[in-house]
Order: sequence, then structure tokens, then C-alpha cells
Amino acid sequence: MKKGGVGGSNTQTGLNFEKKVDLYDLLAKIPGYEINKAKSKAGMEVYFEGKLVARCFRKYKFNKFLEENNIEWKKIISRKLYPDDSILVIIRDTLFIIEVKYQQVNGSVDEKLQTCDFKRKQYLKLVTPLGLLVEYVYVLSDWFKKPEYKDVLDYIQSVNCHYKFNEIPLSWLGLPIKKQ
Repeated sequence: MKKGGVGGSNTQTGLNFEKKVDLYDLLAKIPGYEINKAKSKAGMEVYFEGKLVARCFRKYKFNKFLEENNIEWKKIISRKLYPDDSILVIIRDTLFIIEVKYQQVNGSVDEKLQTCDFKRKQYLKLVTPLGLLVEYVYVLSDWFKKPEYKDVLDYIQSVNCHYKFNEIPLSWLGLPIKKQ
């Protein structure tokens, strides 16, 4: 990710993030993928070569997904959650919570990175009745490669959360890749 540089999804094997991006648009640009509004369901459906492989939920759509599955968040946790993006990878029965943190100057994002364990556990409480696993992943800009972030990056991994720089490989999510 370069300041003033060209960004976006120009790879066929991963989702490239720059600042705040649209997960739907990134997936739709990858060969073999198609994104459609879910019929009578929350979020968007993700198809690979005509087969449903995932569902995406952004912010309020995640809560619509919970409602669709008769999950009453107020009975499980004390505060409603609104993920930047989330993707339910069907074959893995795994909900990936994706938080994009793009930074070019010192700021409040630093402390937000230390909340991943709590948030992952909150999401897990919500979707455990559905038999789903939860993976919490930050997509970070190169700003966070600085030595002063070593401790927080180590912490993120120590609590079973993840971080990636600028992109998420499709294979890491468990999504298929078009054969060349």
C-alpha cells in the first residue's frame, strides 16, 4: 500500500485492501466469482463458478443474519456488534470478522488493535448456536510494520486472532481459486 499509489484488487489469489474498501467489489473482481444479493436472506451471496461458497455481511447486515437465524443478541451479549465486514465461508463453517485498519499517522487505532480477543469471543457467543467457528482478522496497512507495533502484533496472535498486511489470501479463508 503506497501513499498515492495504485490500489485495489489486481491479484487473482487474494483480497487486496486499501483504506476502507468494499469486500463485495474485491470478490467480484476475481475471476470465477459472482456476488448477488441474498434472496430473502441478509447480506450478499458469494458464488464461485456457479456454486454458493460464502455469504458476506457488513455492519447492520450481520445483525439481520442473526435475526434470520433466530439469534436474539440481547439475550447473549450486552451490546450490538457491527463488523466492518464479515464473510461466512460455508465449507469451513467459519465466520471471518474482518476489520480494516489503515493508518498514516499516530492515532486511536493503536488501542483498538488490543480489543480483538474480547470481540472475537463476543462474536463466538452469538454464532455458537449455529455451529459456526469465528476467526477475527485485522487487515493492516504497512504503518503497522513499524517496530513499535511488535508487542501488539504478538498479542493479537497470542489470543488466537490474526492480522494480515494489505490483503487476505483466498486460500487462507478457504475460498477456491480459479485454475490457470
